[in-house]
Amino acid sequence: MRNKSVVNEAREIQIAVELIELGARLQLLQEETHLSRERLLKLYKEVKGESPSKGMLPYSTDWFMSWLPNIHSSLFMGIHQFLVKNASVSGVEALIKSYRLYLEQIQVSGGEPSLSITRAWFLIRFFDAKMLQMTTCKECGGQFVVHTNELCNDYTCGICRPPSRAGKTKKAAQAEVAAAAAA
Repeated sequence: MRNKSVVNEAREIQIAVELIELGARLQLLQEETHLSRERLLKLYKEVKGESPSKGMLPYSTDWFMSWLPNIHSSLFMGIHQFLVKNASVSGVEALIKSYRLYLEQIQVSGGEPSLSITRAWFLIRFFDAKMLQMTTCKECGGQFVVHTNELCNDYTCGICRPPSRAGKTKKAAQAEVAAAAAA
């Protein structure tokens, strides 16, 4: 059994608050902290002003393979692997720092994040379970998320060869119409 320590409890609360602020689901908080469910619910309501969302967590490696999620997941995993290797961080600390850097990169590029912190957490777990891995694009040399044991000697990423419908969402069409109306 773990010794009760005010310092340890304060650190657990700080981790939970950071995860809640980043949009973590309750199940992620329960896995990454030693705080009780009741304590996490109170903390969530205090930080967010609302109850946490309910329902199943996303659990599929296939989500990370579609065009835009793959690009975002690959960016996140590149950041995460770099930090783990070079910045002496691991576990939930690496998740939080990697996710913050991912959000910063997306914001700088003017985009919208496709990867939630909960999906990022699952992505790391899929890598730890050896269900996903990184591979190199033969055209740009970038590292991208693929299924483990997938034949990828001639892998070309979604940036070098986007699918024909890439970027043709309702949101993109609405932005195009709004830009035309403003001009």
